Amino acid sequence: MAILPNISGPTDVKALAADELPVLAQEIRERIIQVTARNGGHVGPNLGVVELTIALHRVFNTPADKFVFDVAHQGYVHKLLTGRNNSDFDGIRQTGGLSGFLNRDESLHDVFGAGHAGTAFSAAVGLANARDRLNEDSHVVALIGDAALTCGVTMEALNNAATSTKRLVIILNDNEWSIDKNVGALSQMLSRLIVSRPYNNSQKSIKNFLNKTRAGTKFLDFGRTLKREIKDLFTRSSSVFEHYGVRYVGPIDGHDLNALERYLTFCRDAKGPIILHVCTEKGRGLSAALKNPEKFHGTSSFDPETGDSLSTGKPGAPKAWQDVFGSLLVREAKANPQVVGITAAMPSGTGLNQLKLECPNQYHDVGIAEEHAALFAAGLAARNLRPVAAIYSTFLQRAYDMVIHDIALQRLPVTICMDRAGVSPSDGPTHHGLFDIAYLRCVPGVTIMQPKDEDELSDMLHTSIRSGQPMFIRFPRGPAMGVAIKSRPAIISLGKAEVIQDGRDIQIWALGSMVPDAHALAEKLSKDGHSVGVVNARFAKPIDADLLINQAASAKVIITMEDGVVTGGFGSAVLECLADSNSTVRVVRIGWPDAFVGHATDVKTLRALNGLSPEQIHAKVELVLRDIQLNS
Repeated sequence: MAILPNISGPTDVKALAADELPVLAQEIRERIIQVTARNGGHVGPNLGVVELTIALHRVFNTPADKFVFDVAHQGYVHKLLTGRNNSDFDGIRQTGGLSGFLNRDESLHDVFGAGHAGTAFSAAVGLANARDRLNEDSHVVALIGDAALTCGVTMEALNNAATSTKRLVIILNDNEWSIDKNVGALSQMLSRLIVSRPYNNSQKSIKNFLNKTRAGTKFLDFGRTLKREIKDLFTRSSSVFEHYGVRYVGPIDGHDLNALERYLTFCRDAKGPIILHVCTEKGRGLSAALKNPEKFHGTSSFDPETGDSLSTGKPGAPKAWQDVFGSLLVREAKANPQVVGITAAMPSGTGLNQLKLECPNQYHDVGIAEEHAALFAAGLAARNLRPVAAIYSTFLQRAYDMVIHDIALQRLPVTICMDRAGVSPSDGPTHHGLFDIAYLRCVPGVTIMQPKDEDELSDMLHTSIRSGQPMFIRFPRGPAMGVAIKSRPAIISLGKAEVIQDGRDIQIWALGSMVPDAHALAEKLSKDGHSVGVVNARFAKPIDADLLINQAASAKVIITMEDGVVTGGFGSAVLECLADSNSTVRVVRIGWPDAFVGHATDVKTLRALNGLSPEQIHAKVELVLRDIQLNS
């Protein structure tokens, strides 16, 4: 008889016999593979934490005890064990289904939402401090990945944990991967702790002792000093964690349910913050995920037998924007040795895997550390190199101070290419790149541009690298336009738009990926009897004020179209420019609403849910035109 269908909450998990747990683990893996093969999702991270999540729910009591998952992309198992194994899970990451991350609005068991790396430790310190202040007798558990240690905010939390709370359990889920293979000194330190044979032998002795006597937990309590001495002796350095006043235990096998329960119980009863180092296998239970951890970190629909993608484009289909960008950066790097590419643990996601392969000496992966990526780029630029940092729009938010204080203020020639600018529909609000135009437009001295096609991206990247200024290029997720790229890129005049279609009554100013939508809208309005012009704006800052003011003098309506939040975005820049010139022309701004946009199956559905389908946009413009006619 199947076990998982009868799990309605953590109480049912606790009631299982020990010999039933491996069966439950297998059923959970089968369920996750079944659903993600159809919907896509974060396959590898979830398959790697099945036993760990089961053990957490056996030892702790949510929602009274608080679990905080770093990134929370490995929260599918937690969802299945907390009453969400139903049709909503069948539709995870789809319209009307569960979020692919933890979400406070979804369940009481999700105490803290997430979507970006490195946040769990700090949030857990805050939750634990709040518990202490409220005199509650509950536990706080943070599940962090080894890649989170490359995030500055994680180290800041480590620095404050021992002075901020009486009790805190931190699970260090060490699978040696973030999205790509982990990089940097901390990952090497963890590897040394794991592979040190004398140290591991000492750990085995402690495990054997625990197996034989109930006094084992008392021995480990005494053993804090002993463990530090063992690590000093065999690894020549104390655990970095214990230097911060956070007790360290491990490493242990993250797929051994008996050991997990035993060690988690010990950590639960420990005094003061404690880290349990757990080694897991990312993608465990799916051979394709084990062979290709990077691909199956987060994937589209796939064949569970072969691992082959089911959403591969048709032969001859356009490349994805990030792959186009990656090939263009390789061309620039080969032509100019001063060009340096930088990624924050996203080589394939940003297309920089091509640079890594072809120009490895001009490539840097700094780990999940967007702040460092931006500051590192500033340092390179200060010596007249030409760094190009490829960072998802939503992740660049983390480096905002560096953009202002270190790049823009010093007018350093850093190019930042913002992938996933626009919506990432199935990932939802933590991953939508909707705010970059608004948060960058107020920064003095920067240029913000977006290409309408691949060839224009080529020109913009070429222009940016040679500009000697802080430059930002945004482009969306998904396939590009299929436009051929000329052999020699051209320099674009900064702040100059491109008139694509002449018109008189209505002028549509579209930014980047919205140009095709502008053409479609212009065609509908032309059939209604209007003379419609279409402008490829190219630049969100500086905008082409001369062209805009000239067109506004004779137009009835200016329509702006952008794949970003309308508040403070490109349309706002147009309004400000026209207001400064005392123009009275009506402006209709088409963009995403002043809200955190949810998730959906695809972009088309998400636009319709937010009033941005072609029909809804056309209806909105027609209402304005009728109002103008009535009042003229």
